[in-house]
Amino acid sequence: MKANELKPIPHTSHEYATEEIQAQAAAFRKLVSHLQEHTEVQNIDLMNLAHFCRNCLSKWYRAELENQNIQVPDPQVREVIYGMPYDEWKSKFQK
Repeated sequence: MKANELKPIPHTSHEYATEEIQAQAAAFRKLVSHLQEHTEVQNIDLMNLAHFCRNCLSKWYRAELENQNIQVPDPQVREVIYGMPYDEWKSKFQK
């Protein structure tokens, strides 16, 4: 298992692999939604507390898209994570 792979849920059979991936994707969407809703949380605060931020998440997402041979420009990936263009988010919410 690679360091960036989630450990499978113990005692689940191969037949539930698709459902597990769907659950992981849903958790990712909830994390993104949570970060979009909580604009008061600054990226620097996330970095200090959790060692990642919205920018890290967008870079990880873009890298995984590229692993699937899907090319998406960085601004578009950031917009998925931020819920709006990055420059707009910075002007509205970055302190």
